[in-house]
Amino acid sequence: MPRHAQIVATGRCVPDRVMTNAEFEPLVGKPVDEWLVAKVGIRERHVMADDQATSDLIVPAARQALDRAGITPEALDLIVVATDTPDYISPATASVVQAKLGAARAGTYDINCACAAWVTGLDAAARMIATDPEVNRVLVAGAYGMTKYLDWHDIYTATLFADGAGAVVLGAGDAPGFMAGKLAGAGEYHDALGIYSGGTYRPVTDASMAQYGRPRVQFVKKFPATFNSENWPALVREVCRKAGWAVDDVDFFLFTQLNLRTIEDVMARLGQPMAKTHWIMDKWGYTGSACIPMALDDAVEKGLLRPGMKVIFCATGGGMAMACNAWVWTGDGR
Repeated sequence: MPRHAQIVATGRCVPDRVMTNAEFEPLVGKPVDEWLVAKVGIRERHVMADDQATSDLIVPAARQALDRAGITPEALDLIVVATDTPDYISPATASVVQAKLGAARAGTYDINCACAAWVTGLDAAARMIATDPEVNRVLVAGAYGMTKYLDWHDIYTATLFADGAGAVVLGAGDAPGFMAGKLAGAGEYHDALGIYSGGTYRPVTDASMAQYGRPRVQFVKKFPATFNSENWPALVREVCRKAGWAVDDVDFFLFTQLNLRTIEDVMARLGQPMAKTHWIMDKWGYTGSACIPMALDDAVEKGLLRPGMKVIFCATGGGMAMACNAWVWTGDGR
């Protein structure tokens, strides 16, 4: 019998602290609420506590997904963490999560292609389940602790980024779940948006701190504002072709949750109604590699997904990395 990766259950963690748009006015020196709502769709966001690390967001999201799947951490064969805000540069945050969960049997690795990492990790884990009979249960978590890297006076970054985690448990099954995937990239924009201090390119030294300050996320050079609008429709169509679907066959789309206006534009270009998608940036801000699994969990909680539905995940991350995959929804264990 062929083996298929299925999404068994979902979970999420949203930090307690809420920051509204109005709280940024004294920080950036001008009102931002009207602009953020109109141009991006963000009304508020959640911020992790000073004593929290990225793994501290992943663990409760993972436990929620595991509980809903009806399995213990000891049953996991693999833990994949998708993040560009790890606990440490090295070792992998997945190892930290394994220890905190008590998932002693699980292999571990991190994926960092910025905000495309969770969809990329889902693709990799699904293919591993399909090809290795010893891998039956995989935790794929996306997490974001980007507020640790913000300049709170920078209107272009501080108003967008937020913290959170989302997780899914994948299981092996007889019925199709994962159908197809595709990765893409536009590496000419690798130096446009990111955290450019702290690695070997610009180690944190007294000299670099004096010149550049502490490591922080920043827009360094412009890239096309329409990048996602121009690239996502073609990526979705290609993955649908590989899955044997027409775009109209897709029941539900989830995109990177950076900008609601972009999602509206992409759905229009695909000829799809907004009722076929879902968004969370209005209440949780932009949570990078966590945003799609968080949106997925929110959609499941709201009853928007039913067994047999055809689902597309599509993401872009700094670099620019892109990932898209197609799934048949098999239920979430709730």
